[in-house]
Order: sequence, then C-alpha cells, then structure tokens
Amino acid sequence: MVVEQLGDEELDRLFHAFADATRRDILGRVLDEPRSISELAGRYAMSFAAVQKHVAVLERAALVTKERRGREQLVHGNPDTLRRASEALDAYERIWRRRARTIEDLLKEES
Repeated sequence: MVVEQLGDEELDRLFHAFADATRRDILGRVLDEPRSISELAGRYAMSFAAVQKHVAVLERAALVTKERRGREQLVHGNPDTLRRASEALDAYERIWRRRARTIEDLLKEES
C-alpha cells in the first residue's frame, strides 16, 4: 500500500506542510514556475524570514527544492512528491470506501 511505502515520518512532514494556507499558496506558485524567495516574500504580509521558514517546511517535506542562482535562491516545486502525497490520500480513500461498503453490506443483512 502506498501509505505504508511513504512511512509515518514522511506523511507527517507532508501533512504538516499542507496544514498552512501560506505554504499551500507558495507550493502552487512554485509548481507553476520557479520563484525566488524574495519574489515570494513580496506577496505576503509577513517578513522575509517568515517566508523562508515556510519554504523550509516545504523543503523538509520534499515538496520543493532550492537552487542558488547568484545571490538569489530559486524555489522549484517537486511534482513527484506531490503525486506521492496524492497517492497516499487515494489509498486512505480506498480504505474508507471499503469500510463504508462493509457497513452497507452489514446493514443490508440485518434488513
């Protein structure tokens, strides 16, 4: 199962990264095209350091990578990790649907 392949620590990092609206917005922007941290920081009503911390959380979850280009750091989205997160959620949905069918079957038997 995909959920088991990821491991608890990786899932924890992914879901922690997704838990914040700013991080989700940053991820969406850098999946579209690489952005510098300076460019990202200009979009939010928070300090440059706060944006760097959000990017660090995304990087620990392997949702983004950073590339130094001169004095700037470009942030790139990692669609492979995003795909793995989607597969993990799909696996949880399959578990849930299987359990729902089991409950439905049990209720039909009692009727």
